[in-house]
Amino acid sequence: MAKRPPRAGTPLPTKEEIAKFLADHPGKVGKREIARAFGITGDARIELKRLLAEMADQGIVGRERRRGLVAAGALPSIAVIEVIEAPEDGELLARPVQWPEGLDVPEIDVLPGKHPGPAPTVGDRVLARIERGENHLGHPRYRATIMRALSREAERVMGVIRMEKSGEARLVSVDRRSKTDYRIDSADLKGALDGELVSAETMPGRPMGLPKVRVRERLGDMGEAKSISLIAIHSHGIPVAFPPEAIKEARKAAPVTLGKREDLRPLPLITIDPVDARDHDDAVYAEPDGDPKNPGGHHVVVAIADVAHYVRPNSALDRAAKERGNSAYFPDRVVPMLPEELSTDLCSLIEGEDRAALALHLWLDSEGNKIRHRFTRALIRIAAGVHYAQAQDAIDGKTDEMTGPLLEPVLKPLWAAWKAVMIAREKREPLEIDAPERVIRLGASGHVLSIEPRARLDAHRVIEEFMILANVAAAEELETRRQPCMYRVHDQPTATKLDALREFLRTIDIKLAKGQVLKPRQFNGILARTSEGPHARAVAEIVLRSQAQAVYTPENIGHFGLALRRYAHFTSPIRRYADILVHRALIRGCKLGDGGLSDDEVPLFEETAEHISTTERRAMAAERESTDRYLAAYMADRVGAVFTARVSGVTRFGLFVTLDETGANGLVPISSLGNDFFRHDEAAHALIGRNPANRFTLGDQVKVTLREATPITGGLVFSIARPGDGEDGAEDAPRPGPRFRRGAGTGASRGRAPLKKSRKRT
Repeated sequence: MAKRPPRAGTPLPTKEEIAKFLADHPGKVGKREIARAFGITGDARIELKRLLAEMADQGIVGRERRRGLVAAGALPSIAVIEVIEAPEDGELLARPVQWPEGLDVPEIDVLPGKHPGPAPTVGDRVLARIERGENHLGHPRYRATIMRALSREAERVMGVIRMEKSGEARLVSVDRRSKTDYRIDSADLKGALDGELVSAETMPGRPMGLPKVRVRERLGDMGEAKSISLIAIHSHGIPVAFPPEAIKEARKAAPVTLGKREDLRPLPLITIDPVDARDHDDAVYAEPDGDPKNPGGHHVVVAIADVAHYVRPNSALDRAAKERGNSAYFPDRVVPMLPEELSTDLCSLIEGEDRAALALHLWLDSEGNKIRHRFTRALIRIAAGVHYAQAQDAIDGKTDEMTGPLLEPVLKPLWAAWKAVMIAREKREPLEIDAPERVIRLGASGHVLSIEPRARLDAHRVIEEFMILANVAAAEELETRRQPCMYRVHDQPTATKLDALREFLRTIDIKLAKGQVLKPRQFNGILARTSEGPHARAVAEIVLRSQAQAVYTPENIGHFGLALRRYAHFTSPIRRYADILVHRALIRGCKLGDGGLSDDEVPLFEETAEHISTTERRAMAAERESTDRYLAAYMADRVGAVFTARVSGVTRFGLFVTLDETGANGLVPISSLGNDFFRHDEAAHALIGRNPANRFTLGDQVKVTLREATPITGGLVFSIARPGDGEDGAEDAPRPGPRFRRGAGTGASRGRAPLKKSRKRT
């Protein structure tokens, strides 16, 4: 590709120029090739990445395998295709399995090849090499050469065994999207019994009737409460067992001695965690700054477990931690990133025990602005481990035996420093979205006792703000020392999502001007303006959905939600691999001893970032599904009961609702809304019937009756409550279903449940 000189005064090409460049270069082209071709260097490469992401979101470009790009509407050079015609005396005809919505799906002629195995037939999927050509009218026409067949590979299925009266065995999938059950021959049951949870694999061939599977692993009785989290763990492929080599390394680990570390044991550091915390990786301390040049200032110490001392690059422990990427938390258990010998012992900051730490000293002025900071490797001893409610009660005047002696020397200085930090935070104006969380309380047997709102105390905010300060300092230190950094970035909303938000706000007479660069403060203004009105819930939901997902990357684009120019994860190395990498980079850059970042790790940062971003999403999905199943199990004996709920999603096939009492999410199918003619207004997030009373809009409060609860899948189905519904579970006779017409300008709904923001994953 010929390199072009940089264009004076215009650091980036236009979208049209990029699209033409991709069309002119049908081979593998990525961000690097585009930057080289247009002479883009330095910070402009970050802006190029943002521009390409926006073009992909708008459908102007598509993604090739291995991060390449292609012009929208063009097939990549290698793709998975599905055979749609297989005449006995003609060529196979196929189409791509993945294709952007709204574009005509191209047809592909499959050329004779020398691939092993039988010839594919209709419905088979193959990996093929694609060549672009033209038909007799000059329109694009593709040809494919088969590389290998894919459709006959076994699929993994998780489900529950159900024995029919006929004696035949069935597998009921735990995936609520599954459209079918599976048949199991007695020889393939592996002794599994009725009601047992199993992992199975599909059998080859094209049997008549239900597809067949064979049991691979028996996981336990579905009636046991522990099966709920097991379903999520196994269905998402979260590793559970550690390799023997990693266990061996963990058991050989020993406590550290002082050596060259800074001795911070005389400092009364404390941990403040949830009452049921399974690991403790951060401790804090604050005192007034004695420097007369900093009147009213504060000296804060944030000490983080020195996991990098024990988990060295490319060790067995390191490989196991990297594979997991993070810990996964469920109501009844945790799947840790590190073996328990480290996660709950040597790396956990336990009261009264000497522990290795990477410590950060922060000096703040009276308004919470950082004056300077210093990183050190230290030996610490936790003076006390308290939980959030304990600390809050002490500040509010209700001390106990533990917090009484801590109040004046430790807790009050912490709160004083936090109040100063909050002054700086208010000036920064990060995004403020109230996303309530609920806690599932389990009994001794593992069954749900209660579902309660998670308390939101000042004690939580104290720790959050100090952790944010530490994360920012880590990113700044690595930049100053020119070390690789695994940034935690949160991009600004895309143009497409802003357009959707703008359209919704227009329906409630709020204007959001086009073309302006939005900051978190603008979103906060919208939320504040609507906070007391009938649209408060809907606006908060749409603003939340308009936000990008935070990810890991070695390229810094800032953290939009926190309104920070640079941000990294440093404070939770026991449960996040990204934090271990940041620790290693700090150790290397600050020359703090052994266990620093290795030369071999640096070239892999981009690949590692993608991997740990994926494992984080995997854990979040598993945790969410586990919560859904616990909620469904909790609700199973309340079918027929009436609940107060909010509409949390509107689709062309019905409403998603969230119960006020438990936070459980479920579907109200459009077929249960009554005999009316409904139109889906996508911009207004509403289902609108011809009868003016039949209008359902995002955020509306509704009364719903629980009709179905399926713990196996976590599915809840409701109907809008009618007279006669109540706690006795009585149901009225079926009513005629509605007719449906998609409103002008609406798109096909994806039918997703509304997203929830997790506070611990900023």
